[in-house]
Amino acid sequence: MNTPRYLLSVGLMSVMSAAAAQTYGPQDEGRRFDDGSRVVCKNVEVRQNSRDPNRVAGTAIGAVIGGLLGNQVGSGNGKKVAIVGGAVAGGAIGRKVQGNQQETKGDRIVERRCERVYR
Repeated sequence: MNTPRYLLSVGLMSVMSAAAAQTYGPQDEGRRFDDGSRVVCKNVEVRQNSRDPNRVAGTAIGAVIGGLLGNQVGSGNGKKVAIVGGAVAGGAIGRKVQGNQQETKGDRIVERRCERVYR
């Protein structure tokens, strides 16, 4: 057979990754395996339909405001450091504020999630 070895190894790796990515559903709850593991399911509350899950808007707005506030401080090289520091701090604060808003106003649903648990 003239099949190159790398094709065989790629095929083997794809089969192994598919086996490792096994997912379980509610129909598998209680299923036991030979290694002593079993499938356990539980209800989990999750957020749904968040328009900006990465909080880009809050980070950007906070960075701009922080940079503007940093511009009001110092002179020369100190002013440049204050602008950058203000932008970084403002971005972090803006991201946190937007995250808090999304937590309180986000849509929540309950999903049944199942996973394989080892002893």
